[in-house]
Amino acid sequence: MAPTLVAVDETGQRIIAELQANGRASWTEIAEREGISVAAVARRGQQLLASGAIRIGVLPRHSILQDQGGLSDIRIVCAPGKQFEVAEALIDVPNLRFLALVTGKYDLIGELSSRIDGGAHVRQIQAIQGIPGVERCVSNPHMHAYKWSQRWLRQTLGDHLPEPAPEREPCDGAHIDDVDRQIIDAMANDGRISLRAVAERLSLNESTVRRRFEILTNCGCLEVITLVSAHAVGYEAETLLDVFVEPKMLGQVADQLSTFDGVRYIAASLSSPALFCEVILPDAGKLHSFLTEDLAWMDGVRSWEAGTELLTFKRGFLETPWWRRAAGREID
Repeated sequence: MAPTLVAVDETGQRIIAELQANGRASWTEIAEREGISVAAVARRGQQLLASGAIRIGVLPRHSILQDQGGLSDIRIVCAPGKQFEVAEALIDVPNLRFLALVTGKYDLIGELSSRIDGGAHVRQIQAIQGIPGVERCVSNPHMHAYKWSQRWLRQTLGDHLPEPAPEREPCDGAHIDDVDRQIIDAMANDGRISLRAVAERLSLNESTVRRRFEILTNCGCLEVITLVSAHAVGYEAETLLDVFVEPKMLGQVADQLSTFDGVRYIAASLSSPALFCEVILPDAGKLHSFLTEDLAWMDGVRSWEAGTELLTFKRGFLETPWWRRAAGREID
């Protein structure tokens, strides 16, 4: 049985924020920046990882098409009682970036990284339609992603939130060979694994692994992703929004929404003048204020439809470590 997901206090939030800024930062580096002892940071950090409150993974950036406009949201209606079975089948889809159980007229909403030209996307939607328990699946391509952010903890940490390292331009992946891929695969589900452990697993010299990892990092080939359970850090309102906008105001509304720390993701939908948004806020009261005092008064906003994220199965191409426990579907 996996450890119980623990509630996180302000010190834990500060450690999580450091790991969001740099998932491979050493406990010593975090301790020095936060003014906490190394022993305390290491103990709390390892507890957070072991409990499933956070998960850190490493992915090749050239395979992440978000910046290239290759994302589509998928919306699925399931047969009664089949939501978890469908979700488990979808988790194994490599190019599924995000998947959540939601309230509203759909049961599951996800996001695929794939090109809409050619037949690959069509074949994938057909395959999803064929999953037992799927009654209907609709796909909506995104024209442009305006924002993707891990800065939502600023709402509670304020200016204490650490600044992330400057982002490098992603490489095209042409120079990555089989050994590089083995190294990346070894770190995919444990982004904090030591390079020595990677070398031992792959029967390589540690110096070889270290040199290759440094090259991959310096060339912008890797993405270190830190998943955080919003529930563990006390955030109660994760919401998906379709914001319907006057066509000529689409960019202006997106820019306004981008200024809110609680708005985690914004993309323009192709099928209608709408913005697909993900919002994470501390509680229902804050969500009500955002909708009625901020969003409702933005020039160009016509209306919106909202659904609560009840459970997130996958984020950033990685399976979340907490959903199985929450759903009572842990694997022994």
